[in-house]
Amino acid sequence: MNSAFFSDLLTSISDRGRTLLGLPAPSLDPQKRAAGLADLCDRLLSGRGEASGTALAREVLDRYATLDEDARTTFFSALAERFGPDASAMTLAVDSWAHEPTDDNAARLHYASEPRRQEIFRRLNRAPGGTAALVGMREDLLKQLRANPGLKVVDRDFVHLLNSWFNRGFLVLRRIDWSSPAVVLEKIIRYEAVHQIRGWDDLRGRIDPVDRRCYAFFHPALVDEPLIFVEIALTADMPGAVQPLLAPGRQPTPPEKARTAVFYSISNCQQGLAGVSFGNFLIKQVVEELRRELPQLDTFVTLSPVPGFMGWLRAQAKSMTSEPDKQTVESLDDSEWPQDEEFAPRARALLEPLAAQYFLEARTAGNRPVDPVARFHLGNGARLERINWLGDTSEKGLAESAGVMVNYLYDLDQIEENHEAFANQGEVVASPAVRRLLKSGSRVRLAPAVSAKA
Repeated sequence: MNSAFFSDLLTSISDRGRTLLGLPAPSLDPQKRAAGLADLCDRLLSGRGEASGTALAREVLDRYATLDEDARTTFFSALAERFGPDASAMTLAVDSWAHEPTDDNAARLHYASEPRRQEIFRRLNRAPGGTAALVGMREDLLKQLRANPGLKVVDRDFVHLLNSWFNRGFLVLRRIDWSSPAVVLEKIIRYEAVHQIRGWDDLRGRIDPVDRRCYAFFHPALVDEPLIFVEIALTADMPGAVQPLLAPGRQPTPPEKARTAVFYSISNCQQGLAGVSFGNFLIKQVVEELRRELPQLDTFVTLSPVPGFMGWLRAQAKSMTSEPDKQTVESLDDSEWPQDEEFAPRARALLEPLAAQYFLEARTAGNRPVDPVARFHLGNGARLERINWLGDTSEKGLAESAGVMVNYLYDLDQIEENHEAFANQGEVVASPAVRRLLKSGSRVRLAPAVSAKA
């Protein structure tokens, strides 16, 4: 109710302010419209009135929404080139600091060095719906970074502000169940990124049974828009495969008999918030919620995909000296191979030790594990507990990881120690069983480290 009242108030201020703007109609030419939009940003920075500023911010966002991709590139380029730090103010601040390095002069230097883009984004955020529009704008920007590396300065400013606006103190944890609003349930179906939800019946099977839970983080400025959500199965033991967890008609585990909470799917919902990390907070808070509800739970694990394994395996196969091993890797392209009673055991003998090597030894150029899911959970303090052969036999699972899945164990007494070992030494904390796999079979001479986002 408070969020709705505040939104209505902003809209009222914006509507009144529009009568004060006297803006010319936007050009029909997309490139000229993008240039005119940059001029409006200049005007937004120079204005002081609350009503006119809110209305102008809304006008900027409305006009941005009409731009095509090329015009958006032009607009982002203008943000990069025209709205950096004020050079004259920064020169004065640098001279003052060099002459007299006081706290006051340090503060002046700090504020003078801030790009003007950041104040543009702050003012745009005051418009009705501004936060959602800026998240969408950043999603557009991310699509252009590879082709336009000069726009990275704009992205850095976005990330700086979004980390503040979406810090943990603003996030609200909500349980998602069958009584949640339909608009939220529809978004859970749409945003599920790990194991596709095939309609309403499938969704109900994920969130309605007594041994299932789903939690999501929300932000007050994005009403009914989940930021990230986690799906959980309550089980007696640690599972090694996902298909039994998702099987229609399966027999639910009575909650009082459950000893294990399995985080089997974690999905980020807003592409524009990539790089703004709150997944670690989600897991830790959900663990606390589950412990309060079901104090008998003593094991908290994931059943996680290994999205980069097949790509890594194919790259390493080029340097394999054994022709049979190369042929085995090539044969994994046939999705029917798990049913081959002769081939499947041979594939297992080769792939399980290589999977252990993938997690324990393969590194990016920054000396971090190549697998993105591993970086996330290990960075949160989890332990690589078990490698599961044919844990996901879906078409996607076979294509991405040859069916391999892993369990990461969140041992509440060891989380901080594991996190420190990973953050400071890059150590992959793994169980003895995983380390034994590394010694049990073939290994490959690793190709040079590849770059990857942290």
